[in-house]
Amino acid sequence: MFEKLGSLIVKRKRLIFSLFLVAIFSAGAIGTSVFGKLDSGGYNDPKSDSAKAFEYLTDVFKVKDPAVVLVVETTNGVNDPAVVATAAKLETSIKGEAGVGSTLSYWSAGGAPTLKSSDENSAFLFIYSEDVEWDNVQSLGKRIQEKYDGKFENLTVYASGTGVFAHAINTKIANDLKISEAISIPLTFILLVFVFGGLVASAMPLLVGVSAILGSLLVIYLLTLFTGVSVFALNLITGLGLGLGIDYSLLVVNRFREELHSGKSVDEAIKKTVATAGKTVFYSGLTVVITLAALMLFPLMFLKSFGYAGVTVVVMAVLGALVALPALLAILGKRIDKAVVRKGALKPKEDGRWAQTARFVMRKPVSVVVLSLVILTVLAAPIKNIVFSQVDSRVLPASNPAAYAAQLITERFPGQEGNPIEVIIPGGANKIEQISNYTQEIAKVSGVVRVGEPQILGNDVRVIAIHDMGPRTPDAEALIKQIRLIPSPDQTLIGGVAADYADTQIGIAKTMPWALTWIAIGVLLLLFIFTGSLILPIKAVILNILSLAATLGVITWIFVDGNLKWLVGDFTTTGSVDTGSIILVAVVAFGLSMDYELFLLSRIKEEHDAGRSNIESVATGLQRSARIITAAAGLLAIVFASFVLSGVTSIKMLGFGVAFAIILDATLVRALLVPALMRLFGERNWWAPKSLKRFTIDH
Repeated sequence: MFEKLGSLIVKRKRLIFSLFLVAIFSAGAIGTSVFGKLDSGGYNDPKSDSAKAFEYLTDVFKVKDPAVVLVVETTNGVNDPAVVATAAKLETSIKGEAGVGSTLSYWSAGGAPTLKSSDENSAFLFIYSEDVEWDNVQSLGKRIQEKYDGKFENLTVYASGTGVFAHAINTKIANDLKISEAISIPLTFILLVFVFGGLVASAMPLLVGVSAILGSLLVIYLLTLFTGVSVFALNLITGLGLGLGIDYSLLVVNRFREELHSGKSVDEAIKKTVATAGKTVFYSGLTVVITLAALMLFPLMFLKSFGYAGVTVVVMAVLGALVALPALLAILGKRIDKAVVRKGALKPKEDGRWAQTARFVMRKPVSVVVLSLVILTVLAAPIKNIVFSQVDSRVLPASNPAAYAAQLITERFPGQEGNPIEVIIPGGANKIEQISNYTQEIAKVSGVVRVGEPQILGNDVRVIAIHDMGPRTPDAEALIKQIRLIPSPDQTLIGGVAADYADTQIGIAKTMPWALTWIAIGVLLLLFIFTGSLILPIKAVILNILSLAATLGVITWIFVDGNLKWLVGDFTTTGSVDTGSIILVAVVAFGLSMDYELFLLSRIKEEHDAGRSNIESVATGLQRSARIITAAAGLLAIVFASFVLSGVTSIKMLGFGVAFAIILDATLVRALLVPALMRLFGERNWWAPKSLKRFTIDH
């Protein structure tokens, strides 16, 4: 297949590259419309009890969550006549804003005590959107914050709520992306010049990376027409697009140069490159696709979005490296070495420091394995302190107005009035006495501030319970579990933000075994087909798990325990990490680790099939591939490390986690553990039953 593809590219190189350019420019023109259509939510399980409760609230009780929550502050007390008059003026002004459906405040609700702060100097003003479409909710949040956040005559107004938070985080991510790209792209190009040694060759990874990003934006834009997609997916598209563009281009360009330097013609070099490096890129990309596709199994739209984005950007990067890049190389030919800046860059050597390193490691394999495992264990140790939660306003910098307003609500108001626990009893109108006893038991649960009176609509009953902790925290999850243990009327549904969070965590826990099984089976099968060995795939998966445990341990030490802020930048230490973000880091890091595993095993396998001994295959394979892996890993780490500059904690954690995992994998694992274990297993590395060998590929 790959030989035929190489021949086709050689014959139709100009047509193929021209079509590629037209497709990418078209994709970019349409795909950039995706900004503003992305969702900052998506952390709920749509099939859970809390989701059913939400449907009852919206369809039967016509209850909507406020799009904007204003905290109105005064120094004279909320009941001062001048304050009451100004507050009424403020609410009237807001009612006249486009997109506002209705409002509810402490004053318009007749002085409802639950809507004022404990010091009686602040009160709530809830703003409900006329339209529940996500774009419109964000737009309303933006306009209200820009116009009313700050001084309003003798009042001070702080804007919070879903619409404000969505606008704040979208804006922050968009701005952070610009900063990240402004730093990572020029720096990456400079390093590419050093690695490739020439200006022409250095542009190849950017061609593949940028095309992968633009193509992915088009696909994600099309997806937003049918389903929700998280705004956070943009960071993965940027990081993986540039990163894999670098990885695959390094592999392809280096092999092309290698074939040219061996005396082959340009056409023959292209055919050989596609048949060898192209094959590795294809199977490497397939491994990453299988790994990232596991994210689509989770119920959260947040994680599904990363699955959509990850699979798309990998496919685009593979297409660019497998089709467009060889076509361009065929056009350039020997001009790929033009504008040389550093002679000798990535030129093939039969022997060198990587081969020497491999031989040194293989002379002392037991010592290297033991020392490496000790290091990994020490790095993984803090994982015992990991605590899971979910994204809330604290992912924003504490100085951000939306984050400050949310903190103000937590400090000044006795309960989460804007985030109540919703108790829905379908057909409960005839069970009032039973419901009364039930709600009395709920009121006794630690953390519940108050329980409201039953609201009857037709045959259905609604009761709200106000709690005093953040709704997306482990404490809130424990509270919901306690309430659900209380004997309740038949068909009772527990909803609200805290229940939504608890159901999400439960949904993730139920899905995790399926996702892990999918990744394990998919990766093991693919590696077996690629290597023809049963031993190598098992070793690869075990090593990646150890590397991943070390990465999660370091993430815990930094983002849960609050260490190393001088390096990663300041963030709000919450004592927990977002569950979805941790899963994302783990899956992306695992996928990229398998990417490098295939790079290395491909070359070792090629040398072994050529008749070299196990030791020489490893030494030569490491010599030929480790330079590429190290360069690719360093450049990819820079791309993701630039996310550490983000003011959004979950993006900061994603950037650091993936960058650290990549560096750890490319150094300790690939350079030391892999050759040491290859030496210990010897020729058994390549064992598989003869009956299964027919399912493997030739190298």
